[in-house]
Amino acid sequence: MKLGIIRSAAACCGIVLGFAASQAHAQSFPNRPLLVVAPFSAGGDSDLAARNLTAVLPKYLKQNAIVMNKVGASGAIGSEYVKNATPDGHTVLLARVGSQATLPAMKPDLSYKWDDFTFLGLLELNPYVCAVHAESPWRTFSDLVEAIRKAPGKLRYSTAGIGTIHEMGPQLLFDSQKLGREPAIQVPYKGGGEAATAVLGRHVEFGCSNIGTVLPFIRGKQLRALVTTTPERYKEIPDVLTAKEAGYPVLERIIGWSALYGPPRMERKVVAIWADALQKVAADPQWISATEKIGSVPFIRSPEETAKFVREQYETYFQLGKSLGIVLK
Repeated sequence: MKLGIIRSAAACCGIVLGFAASQAHAQSFPNRPLLVVAPFSAGGDSDLAARNLTAVLPKYLKQNAIVMNKVGASGAIGSEYVKNATPDGHTVLLARVGSQATLPAMKPDLSYKWDDFTFLGLLELNPYVCAVHAESPWRTFSDLVEAIRKAPGKLRYSTAGIGTIHEMGPQLLFDSQKLGREPAIQVPYKGGGEAATAVLGRHVEFGCSNIGTVLPFIRGKQLRALVTTTPERYKEIPDVLTAKEAGYPVLERIIGWSALYGPPRMERKVVAIWADALQKVAADPQWISATEKIGSVPFIRSPEETAKFVREQYETYFQLGKSLGIVLK
């Protein structure tokens, strides 16, 4: 009897001590520099969003924040790295639509599911645009579509990897226009920056991507935007038709975004600290200006709203992949 009482007391003591340690840990967060993992290469949308965020985080979390580009496998390597990180809030993921929605939706054997993370907040929306070199013979999006139709298998387009949003736009276009499964050849790169450079260097004939990485080239008249997927014309390129105006409304389903994720099983108090910091970032003039400068739309949302948004995105791409017969190996 006494032994049982002692064991019960010890167990209770362990629970209390564990709870106290958890509380103390949450209260001490953050106690060292923060690491934001960008799962795509430097210069791409993921990298730019991460650097804009880390530039202002020290104001609100009182710790330095650094970006680590951990690239490969269409964003899966960096995502897996954060999934397996210690869930203390110090290592987080700059989540992207490609690595967190399209890849989980279309790759059954992926090492993580869309909801295998702790949602901290949505950050921004990225208008989607299709572009060609400025000296390309195609002046309109319909010109490009007709060129693909007349010479199937001849034109090339760049992407940030198989299963990313860069691929989904063209694939949806091919399907809606009954052009066949591979009427143009996909050339995958490690990130959005490299994919944009490929169009600039004429290694491919066109590319569709979030506008952030190509906007500087469009402004500089090095690339020509043919269409955007925004409901209304994007203010930075007001002469470019929307998908609906161009006669391809189905493309409105494709839009990019960035969010912030933590490893699974993060403590609620640490999540609350991150969420509070992001709400402050949402009103930060420096972050707003930097985000708009790269062509993104500030769109910070709560962890709960983020989870709902990402679920809807995942389901959209799951259904798209199913209807198009896209299964990633």
